[in-house]
Amino acid sequence: VQVQESGPGLVKPSQTLSLTCTASGGSITSRGSLWRWIRQSPGKGLEWIATISYDGSTYYNPSLKSRTSIARDTSSDQITLQLTSVTPEDTAAYYCHGAAGSIYWGQGTQVTVSS
Repeated sequence: VQVQESGPGLVKPSQTLSLTCTASGGSITSRGSLWRWIRQSPGKGLEWIATISYDGSTYYNPSLKSRTSIARDTSSDQITLQLTSVTPEDTAAYYCHGAAGSIYWGQGTQVTVSS
């Protein structure tokens, strides 16, 4: 399975950030699989954002839950993330992570929030 993130690169403050993760060569609905969005801000550690399971159940980091939505498109094996009302503190490299038998990481997509 190959995992690839895509996103806008630059987002203005107060806008909504939309990211897509495409899992090629596998299925995001394989039994037991979990798919996560994780980010790393400059000089900080990894921060879990949200998870969607193979059956569509969703889980959110409480500190981000009010602004976050994770979803999936099973026809194209994609996991999406929306983060609303972004601020410069949301500037980070955003990663898609899959646990489906093996562990899969995308290369990440850099997002900068700036006017």
